[in-house]
Amino acid sequence: MPDCGTSYENEVADGYNIRNVKCSFCNCTILKQKLGKFTTLEFDLPLMKQIGGAYNIETEKVSLFWLVKHMMTFENVGFSNTVDNKKYLTCADCDAGPIGFHDLTTKESFIALSRVTHR
Repeated sequence: MPDCGTSYENEVADGYNIRNVKCSFCNCTILKQKLGKFTTLEFDLPLMKQIGGAYNIETEKVSLFWLVKHMMTFENVGFSNTVDNKKYLTCADCDAGPIGFHDLTTKESFIALSRVTHR
């Protein structure tokens, strides 16, 4: 699900998400509207469905994110164990993910626009 072919211009106003951010699988609300700041950065996020097994983690380069400054801003999000000073984010209801990552150094979280829906 690379984000390069999808336009998300209709999801952003004044730099923030216009609509609620929801899980693509169970429709759970992850982030309420106007709480995620649109940002771009390149990050190799593990694929949601791994084919290679636990020792060969496949990733995709993701570049469009909702930046969340404080972890308590989320409605429903789960955090993985720490991997390279980051925690991967999942839907707290159905455990789908990773939908983004949390940087332990900056305490900022990033939700990949290509891994969620907007309603």
